[in-house]
Amino acid sequence: MVVPFLGILFETQEKVYNPPPLSVNATAIKDNFYALISSIIDEKGKVEALLFICILVLITFFFRNLFRYLSLYFLTPIRNGVVHDLRMDLHRKIISLPLPFFTEKRKGDLTARLTSDLVEIEWSIMSSLEMIFKDPLSIIIYLATLIFMSPQLTIFVIILFPITGLIIGFIGKSLQKSSDKGQAKMGSLLSIIDENISGLKIIKAFNAETHINSNFEKESNSYKGIMNSLLRKKDLSSPMSEFLSTIVLVVVMWFGGQLVLGENSILSAQEFIGYILIFSQIIPPAKTLTTSYYYIQKGSASAKRVYEILDAENEITDTENAKQIKLLNNQIDFKNLSFSYEKQQVLKDINFTISKGKMIALVGQSGSGKSTLVDLLARFYDTNQGEILIDNNNIKEIALQDLRALMGIVSQESILFNDTIFNNIRLGNITASKQEVIEAAKIANAHGFILETENGYSTNIGDRGDKLSGGQKQRLSIARAILKNPEILILDEATSALDTESERLVQEALDKLMYSRTSLVIAHRLSTIQNADEILVLDKGRIIERGTHQQLIAQNGHYKKLSNLQSFI
Repeated sequence: MVVPFLGILFETQEKVYNPPPLSVNATAIKDNFYALISSIIDEKGKVEALLFICILVLITFFFRNLFRYLSLYFLTPIRNGVVHDLRMDLHRKIISLPLPFFTEKRKGDLTARLTSDLVEIEWSIMSSLEMIFKDPLSIIIYLATLIFMSPQLTIFVIILFPITGLIIGFIGKSLQKSSDKGQAKMGSLLSIIDENISGLKIIKAFNAETHINSNFEKESNSYKGIMNSLLRKKDLSSPMSEFLSTIVLVVVMWFGGQLVLGENSILSAQEFIGYILIFSQIIPPAKTLTTSYYYIQKGSASAKRVYEILDAENEITDTENAKQIKLLNNQIDFKNLSFSYEKQQVLKDINFTISKGKMIALVGQSGSGKSTLVDLLARFYDTNQGEILIDNNNIKEIALQDLRALMGIVSQESILFNDTIFNNIRLGNITASKQEVIEAAKIANAHGFILETENGYSTNIGDRGDKLSGGQKQRLSIARAILKNPEILILDEATSALDTESERLVQEALDKLMYSRTSLVIAHRLSTIQNADEILVLDKGRIIERGTHQQLIAQNGHYKKLSNLQSFI
C-alpha cells in the first residue's frame, strides 16, 4: 500500500490495465491492486487515489489493533490459568511431601517458591506468550515480502540477524544465572523475616534488635547487589537490540541505495523506500522477541526452582493395591525396629506390642528416640530395618489415608491455625455438625472458656492460636482428637508445657479421651503415666527397662532415678 502511495506522490507509478486473474499469488495480488489504483486515478484523479489508500491503511491498522487486543483478551485466562495450575500443583506437592524433606529446606525459601517465583514466571514467561507466537510469525511474513521485493538485499538481512541473535543469547545466559541467585536470596530473606517475627519475644528479651537488624541488612544488601546486576543486564536488552537493529538498517540503506543509484537499477526509488519501511516493521517484533527472550531466561531460573519441588521424589507413598483398614481389631507390633536419620542411628532393636485398649507409655531423656518412634507409627518417616504391624499387616502395605485415619495425635506444641475455634476443632472431622463439635469441646474441658471468648465458637484465635493460653490451646487440640474419635491415640508430651491448673484440666480431658482406647503416650512427667499398662524406658534409642510403674520402681534402675529426681524437684 505504501509503494503505490509513493508512486502516485512522485508520479513514477506505472499504471496497470490488464492484470492477471486474481489468485493466491503475490504478483497477481500486487498487479490487481495496482490495476484498482490505476482505475481510480483515471476516473477520479490522483487525490482520490491517495485518499483511497489512506483509508485502506487506516482500516488495516484498525483490524491489526483489534486482533491484537482480542489475542490478549483470550490469552489472559490461559496465562493466569497456567500460573494458577502451577500454584495448586506446587501446594499439593508441598503438602504431600514427607517430613524429612522439610528438615533440609527453609520455610521462607518454600514460601518464596509459592509467591515470588510464581510471580516471576507469570511476568517473565507468561507475559511473553503473545510475543513468542506473534513476533516470529510477523518476522517470517515481513521477511517473505522483502525476499519477494529484493532477494539480493534480503541476503544481507538474513546474514546479519543471526549475528545479533548470538550476542543477545550470550547476555541472556548471564541474566538467567543472576536471576537464579536473586530468587534463592529472596527465599533466604523470607526465611529470616519468618524467623524474626516468630522469635520476636526472644529478640526483645535479649535486646538483640541491633544484632538482628545488622544480620538482616547484610542479607538485604547482598540481595540488592544481585538485583542491581540483574536489572542492569535486563535493561541492556532493549537499547542493545535497538542499536544492533539500527546497524542492520544502515547496512541495508547503504547496499540498497547502490541498487537504486547504480547504472543497472534493480529497484525503483519508491520500491526501495517501501522496502525500508517494511524492513523497519521487522525491527519492533525482532526487538520484542529479544526482550521476551531475556524475560524467559530470567523467568526460567524461577521455573527451575518451582520444578525442583514439583519433581521432588515422595518416598512415603501407597504401595500398589494398598490394604484398606478401618479398625484396629487386635494389636500393634513393633518388630526388630531400627531407624537411622542422616547416618545417625536413632532407634535400635525395638520390640514391643500394644494390645487393643491398652496404654503404653514411653519415657526417657530428650533425644532417646521417643518422638521418632511415634512418627514411624504414623509413617511420617519410613523404617530402615524391621517392621510395624497393625493386626499383622505391615503399615507400609496399608493405604496412608486409612493408616492416619486410625490415629489421633495430641503433641506438646499445640498446632492450631489462624481460623475460628469451630473450624480448628472440626479439622478432626470436617463433616461434623456444630453439636458434635460442642460435645467434643465439653469432654475436653474447653466449652467453658470458649463461651467466654468474644464470639464463642466463631472467635478467630490468631496466628498459631496466639490469642489463647497454653492450656486453652492444648484443650482445643484434645477436642480435635476427641472429635476424630481415633482407634489409636498418640500423646506426645501433651501436658509438659502447662502450669499446674491447666495440666489438671488437660489431664482430666486426656483421661476421658484415653478411656478404653489404644494409646501410645510420651511423657516427661511420670505422675501422668502411673496407670499405664506398660512403661518402656528408652535410652540412646534402645529399650533398657519395661514394666508397670510399681515393677519399674521395684527394679531400682533408670526409671527409679527419674522418679526420684522428679519427686525431689
